[in-house]
Amino acid sequence: MPDKTPPSLADSIEALLPQTQCTKCGYPACRPYAEAIADGSANYNQCPPGGQQGIVRLAQLLGKPVIPLNPANGVERPRQRAVIDEATCIGCTLCIQACPVDAIVGAAKQMHTVIADLCTGCDLCVAPCPVDCIAMVEVTAPHTGWDAWSQQQADAARARHDMRTLRLRRDKLENDERLAAKAAEKLKMVAAEAAATPEQQAEQARKKAIIQAAIERARIKKEQQAEAATKEQE
Repeated sequence: MPDKTPPSLADSIEALLPQTQCTKCGYPACRPYAEAIADGSANYNQCPPGGQQGIVRLAQLLGKPVIPLNPANGVERPRQRAVIDEATCIGCTLCIQACPVDAIVGAAKQMHTVIADLCTGCDLCVAPCPVDCIAMVEVTAPHTGWDAWSQQQADAARARHDMRTLRLRRDKLENDERLAAKAAEKLKMVAAEAAATPEQQAEQARKKAIIQAAIERARIKKEQQAEAATKEQE
């Protein structure tokens, strides 16, 4: 059966946000900002991408007066798009990690590129780039706010952000499970060593000594070879 639970106030507010996930509102994503507006800890004029039209939309929902955009959060401007100078890109992947909507593709040590239709113009990829190869270009001038962004685009950006968030949570959980398994195996080995008989402990110590001696012989041989090569050059 379909979920008939009515949307909460935070749900309704979030649906009116442009979903750029730009953090300019002072919150890490659109959803936390929506929740903050709903509980009264944030004002409804802190979203530069939504602009004045966005404030009107929120004011109508909340039954409050229309107020100006808070300049502390930025200014209303045409929608931007990230563009990567592919000749300068070093493939560090920092921009991919920063993009909140998975609009950048590429692999480590390979050129990256922005999927133009998916970019929300959040500009979060610019600061992490170590070679300054990302520029933000205006693509909707003179249109700003909701004249520069459709509800369909906002909904799609929200879906991509939610999918990315779920993926990152899954990856972290899997990594935590791997680390926990390694720690458990280490504890198991330590417990086994502690429970070993004196004869077993002596045998383990003998094997470790053999391995250590082999490592030391290899180190000495490497140094001798390096010295011989230096003398030949002289």
